[in-house]
Amino acid sequence: MTNPDKQNPVEASDVEAAAKTETTQGSGTSSFSAITQRWKREDLVKASPITRGLCLLFSLLAFIIMVSNKHGYGRNFDDYEEYKYVLAIAIISTVYTAWQTFVYLSKREFFDRRTSMLVDFSGDQIVAYLLISAASSAIPLTNRFREGQDNIFTDSAASAISMAVFAFVSLALSALFSGYKLSTHSFI
Repeated sequence: MTNPDKQNPVEASDVEAAAKTETTQGSGTSSFSAITQRWKREDLVKASPITRGLCLLFSLLAFIIMVSNKHGYGRNFDDYEEYKYVLAIAIISTVYTAWQTFVYLSKREFFDRRTSMLVDFSGDQIVAYLLISAASSAIPLTNRFREGQDNIFTDSAASAISMAVFAFVSLALSALFSGYKLSTHSFI
């Protein structure tokens, strides 16, 4: 486990030694609980790449399902603006989350730390808004089609919309984690 200031990793034996030292000095569990709370905060911050990975998966699925939703005259996704919007936002979300996942896995910093945190926070919020906007624009059209008949075209559209909603939930959680990460650092 490493701390956010890119210092040496903290080993479990170091924590135990620090806890024993603090216990003998009289402050007891306060320093040990502070260390465990710090670990919990760091684990919370590490959850953001996991939620972005889930968003990448769901966005990619929404993209693939919507592109393959061509079933003849009047039943092609590209005949309807709402479905084109879902496709466009799924592409944007896939590219954004793929880039964020690449940056996390490559351990490279393309911007300074403050700019990177601001991009993470604002990008997560903007793309999450676009995802829920796309899904909410396509739901009424799909419901209208389902009133007439329920077929593979409407089922495919509904599943692509569902994947967009799941991607939104994943990215909204990531935005919460990014906001927490941004709020715990002082840049003054």
